[in-house]
Amino acid sequence: MANNPSLGTRWEAYRPSKGIWFWSCAASIVATIVIGFSWGGWVTGGTAIQMATDAGARASAQMAAADCIVRFKNGPDASAQLATLKKADSSYERTDLIKKEGWATMPGTKDPVEGAADICARNLMNTKTAG
Repeated sequence: MANNPSLGTRWEAYRPSKGIWFWSCAASIVATIVIGFSWGGWVTGGTAIQMATDAGARASAQMAAADCIVRFKNGPDASAQLATLKKADSSYERTDLIKKEGWATMPGTKDPVEGAADICARNLMNTKTAG
């Protein structure tokens, strides 16, 4: 039995070399990076900036679309405009109608907010009446 030491005894007596320490640390670092970026949700700085920019643009479009719907429904002859919107054949025609009438343009600006006309048109298509 003296020739066959237990696992605990062998573990206590083990002294790794500098090379084993180095490669173990290097492998741990690589594993942490791989797991972090693939499953941990880590992103690079450029990706984070792009994600924040996209989120801001979507929020702006949602806000402008909400304003668009209110202004559309409170506008003159809203029922006729809604009927015209629902008769349009494609989403492009509906979006162009919203842009042309200026409902997707925020007060104080010249151009419509990107994406707001599409969101506004989709929401208006789901409404029953203009009022």
